[in-house]
Amino acid sequence: MDSTSKTIGIIWQADFYRRPLRDDRGQSLWELLLCDGHGWRYQTFCPQPEANSNWLAAQLQMAAGENLPLALEVFRPQSLSLLRLAGEGLGINVIPTRRTPQLKGWLQELAIAYPRDPHYTCEPYEPVIVEQLPPLPMPENLWGEQWRFASLRAGDLVREFGDRPLRVRSLPEDLLPLKLGLASTVLIPGVIIDGGKQSLPLARWLESTQPVSLEYIAGQPDGLLLQSGLCDRWVIVTFKDDEVRQAAQTFAVRQQLAKGLHFLLVQPDNSGMTYTGFWLLKKEKS
Repeated sequence: MDSTSKTIGIIWQADFYRRPLRDDRGQSLWELLLCDGHGWRYQTFCPQPEANSNWLAAQLQMAAGENLPLALEVFRPQSLSLLRLAGEGLGINVIPTRRTPQLKGWLQELAIAYPRDPHYTCEPYEPVIVEQLPPLPMPENLWGEQWRFASLRAGDLVREFGDRPLRVRSLPEDLLPLKLGLASTVLIPGVIIDGGKQSLPLARWLESTQPVSLEYIAGQPDGLLLQSGLCDRWVIVTFKDDEVRQAAQTFAVRQQLAKGLHFLLVQPDNSGMTYTGFWLLKKEKS
């Protein structure tokens, strides 16, 4: 068990899943990892027959002492239901999100260490990769009037969309260009959708899917894929036009130059007067 004496944050990142390890009786071991964004960590194991919500609830209380967290952030779909059950009884909210950087970094560290453990099983193991669901088409009734690739200088991003009146806005602090060390002149690529009368329903639907990233997929035809939730994927649009393909390739290159940062903007029209929804996005490893 790894627990530090540092002050524990009120939001934890959590993972509970089977590892490539067995105990002395040959039972598969499940590992609970808890951490926050400030360096606090808690680690413990249990045999597979004991892996249930009651065991989890007891461990959460042991880790917290008298200071239970307000929320647990969980990236692994297979961990979600058990952690939710454990959290409900303790009044802890469980938030599904792919963005658990401290936890994922720790998982990768441990994956390197497991082969040195005498209980290592040599099973194939990917510490942070989550199996993705097949992509689904975006609901046709929500599609707007037109769309296009665009870009915005990093230094203008917050100024343009930080305070504007928007029905839906997602500007995570850890994704702000300054936090990522991007110069103000770096071009942040994005996609703009002119939604017309469907602008608000489209923005609400996107909000419900919890957008994570947009990805250009080359193929026959080419396409633009939305990664959302923990493992969902949506086909936003497909295209065969050479000019659009070239713009898509530029979008992908600018994503790389911007450390994966990009945006999605929904607006009623291209007048530049009114915006409906804005999401700052970044591709995750899972």
